Amino acid sequence: MTTAETLPVTGTASIPPSPTVAHETRRRFGRWFRETGWRHLVGIAMLVFSAFPLVYVLSASLNPGGTLLTANSLFATVDIGSYIALFQDPLRPYGNWFVNSVFIGLTTSFFTVVLCALAAYAFSRMRFTGRRFGLLTLLLVQMFPQLLAVVAIFLLMSAIGDIFPALGLNSQIGLIMVYLGGALGVNTFLMYGFFNTVPASIDEAAKIDGAGHARIFFTIILRLVAPVLAVIGLLSFIGTMNDFLIASVVLVDPDKQTLAVGLYQFVSQETARNWSVFAAGAVLAAILPMALFLGLQRFIVGGLTAGSVK
Repeated sequence: MTTAETLPVTGTASIPPSPTVAHETRRRFGRWFRETGWRHLVGIAMLVFSAFPLVYVLSASLNPGGTLLTANSLFATVDIGSYIALFQDPLRPYGNWFVNSVFIGLTTSFFTVVLCALAAYAFSRMRFTGRRFGLLTLLLVQMFPQLLAVVAIFLLMSAIGDIFPALGLNSQIGLIMVYLGGALGVNTFLMYGFFNTVPASIDEAAKIDGAGHARIFFTIILRLVAPVLAVIGLLSFIGTMNDFLIASVVLVDPDKQTLAVGLYQFVSQETARNWSVFAAGAVLAAILPMALFLGLQRFIVGGLTAGSVK
């Protein structure tokens, strides 16, 4: 009879990874990098490229040096004196500029959404002579840059001001009318694509119940196309707030000017340039559009993609 002797195990020896396992790991990493990993690097690079100007402007607004060269060392000096000086200059009423920009931006956005929605509903649901020609015309007009119309806008506003001063030069209402005329084309076409995604059977069911076009539009369709309404309103507001060319031509009185035109006065004169105050005004002006963008973010992707399918 034989007995098997069991030897005690005193330790375990480390087994080095085989060359096959290391090669397989490198292959997996290389495959991941080719398929997905390089996108992360591109995303990080674009994030740094996009965020650096914003960080630099914020640093310049907190640096009381008055020039952009003194802000090379980011946040080396932190002082809110530029923000205080922004509201203490009697010749440059920043508060009035901000109120004017918000008023013009919100008014333009509201009427842009209403007018574009009405036009898009007509093009999407009704069949009439010149419908296709009208859509193509709206799209082709937007291909010409706005700079080409500056002289025509100035002459037109000057002539209208002789008859209706409230709609002529140096009039905020007149500037809003100019913005509305320029925003109807591409926004109507974008809304038209979104309206086509709403089934026409909904309209037919409402008509059977006795609803007319006005009731269908205001009580049913507008609720279903809320994402694209938010997108158009946001894009119109941001575009109006950022516009400098048209606003500088139409508005002359400093009390009626917008932020984009008014802030230029801080850096327009060679002997009185103050880039720190200009940067502070730009930072404050960016807060409201950024808040609206974050608040309507859930509508933006859906509104743009659904409107571009058709």
